[in-house]
Amino acid sequence: MPLIHLTNFIAAPAERVFDLSRNISLHRISMQHTGEQAIAGVTSGLIQLNETVTWQAKHLFKNRVLKVQITQMQPFHFFEDEMQEGDFVLMKHAHHFKPVENGVIMIDLFRFETPYGWLGKIMNSIFLTRYMQQLLEQRNKVIKVYAETEKWKTVLT
Repeated sequence: MPLIHLTNFIAAPAERVFDLSRNISLHRISMQHTGEQAIAGVTSGLIQLNETVTWQAKHLFKNRVLKVQITQMQPFHFFEDEMQEGDFVLMKHAHHFKPVENGVIMIDLFRFETPYGWLGKIMNSIFLTRYMQQLLEQRNKVIKVYAETEKWKTVLT
């Protein structure tokens, strides 16, 4: 099962970065290139523990639907979302926030498992893991820009 591990420093308070990371509007902004839209569950604002959001987007030449639920949350330090319905066999995304002197270290641990047995494993190694990592890196860049500038006020207030 592939694991993507990303670590980013953001010069902003952990509380702000935590809230931006679970903000539906900011997620949609970060995934504009895929046309991603929240179509069910929580479709705006901050998603909370046990709530779900269903996303629809075009990935890898196909319209896809993914329903995720926030399954764990420790405010300002950690939350995890898990796929409830979608193309993966399993998808878990753990978000960690470690306050440091001048900001926060944001750590993403993204695990997924594809269907199709050995063919899925080949797809992972050839392109899917890299594709998923690029999506997460794009999302994190947007979170960083919003958190470190006054832009955060446009989605959190």
